[in-house]
Amino acid sequence: MKDIETLESKVVYQNKWLTLREDKILRASGKEGIYGVVEKPDFAIIIPIDKDHVYLVEQYRYTIGKRQIEFPQGAWEDNPNASPLTLAAGELREETGLRAGKMEYVGFQYLAYGFCNQGYHIFLASELSQGKQELDSEEEDLKVLKMPIEEFKNKIIAGEIQDASSCNAFGLATLKGFI
Repeated sequence: MKDIETLESKVVYQNKWLTLREDKILRASGKEGIYGVVEKPDFAIIIPIDKDHVYLVEQYRYTIGKRQIEFPQGAWEDNPNASPLTLAAGELREETGLRAGKMEYVGFQYLAYGFCNQGYHIFLASELSQGKQELDSEEEDLKVLKMPIEEFKNKIIAGEIQDASSCNAFGLATLKGFI
C-alpha cells in the first residue's frame, strides 16, 4: 500500500493556467482526509549570463501587489508538451528578446510540492545576442534589467529579490559550478 491512497478526486476550479482539485484520501493508518492540489504545467527558468552580469526581468505581480525582479521564466499552457529546452529558449526570447548561442541544463526542482505539482527546469543561457521581445499581453509592463552578479547576490541577501525559483536556480547553478 502507498503512504496515501486516492479514494476520489474532483475538479473544483479550472482555467487556462491551472486546475484546482480536491482529493479524498486514505492514509496508511486507515484515517481519511482531503488534499487540495493545484495542477500546473512545468515551467522553465533561465539564467541569462554575460560575463559578470545577469539579465533579469521586473514585472508587477498581482498576487502580492508589487513589482518583483526575477529571472525570465514561464510555461506554455497552449503547448504543455514542448521540450524544456524549446520552452526555455522561447521564454528567454519572448521576455527579453535575447537569443542564446549556448543553453546548459542545470537541473529540475519542484516549486511548492506541499500543494502544487508544478516543477521547473533550470537553464543557463550564454553567448547572448539581442533581438526583439515578443511579450504576451499579460506581460505588458515587463522590463528587462542587466545587473552585475555581485549586485544580484546582494539584492538576494537584502531581501530585495524574493522570487524563490530565481534564488533557487541561481543557488543550484552556483553550487554545480555553472556560475
